[in-house]
Amino acid sequence: MSPRYEGKPRFGAVKTLEDFDFDAQPAARQQVGALASGGFLTEARNVVLLGPPGTGKTHLATALGVAAANHGHRVLFATATDWVTRLADAHRAGRLPQELARLRRYGLIIVDEVGYLPFEQDAANLFFQLVSSRYEHASLILTSNLPFSGWGGVFGDQAVAAAMIDRIVHHADVLTLKGASYRLRGRGIDSLPSIRTTTDQAES
Repeated sequence: MSPRYEGKPRFGAVKTLEDFDFDAQPAARQQVGALASGGFLTEARNVVLLGPPGTGKTHLATALGVAAANHGHRVLFATATDWVTRLADAHRAGRLPQELARLRRYGLIIVDEVGYLPFEQDAANLFFQLVSSRYEHASLILTSNLPFSGWGGVFGDQAVAAAMIDRIVHHADVLTLKGASYRLRGRGIDSLPSIRTTTDQAES
């Protein structure tokens, strides 16, 4: 039986846990290994992968999605902005409640790149509804280059961000990846500009 891995992946190839370089992220090995069994899905728990760009967040999210599909779960993958676009389209068509109900039938939804682009208020509200609709019903995997303390700026409202984080982490495994981007290895570049530095420069 082939895995039911659904959606429109943004990665060039399917990633697996066997492909991941745990030597670069040794602290994540045991926790990811436990998650690979899929037990978090039966408990409607979430997984949050935090860390700088290039530390393997999307790879691990994808690999856990593939593992979940191999265990028979239905999986959808998209970036945060793509999810908001999908929900906005449903909202304009007057079908948002039906779309959220349909998405709850998927055991796992992967939301990649939370925080790469800020959301307008309407988009933030739609994303909050996605999180709320799955709370204690079905699992999410989210990746973000920002710590939770930076999510208020992404969603434009500290109260909305706090309520969202509260629902996400109430039943969740949070993994923080560290180190330099694997994409920069061997290129003579030690690190990428920090998010805070980039934001401060844009505001100055």
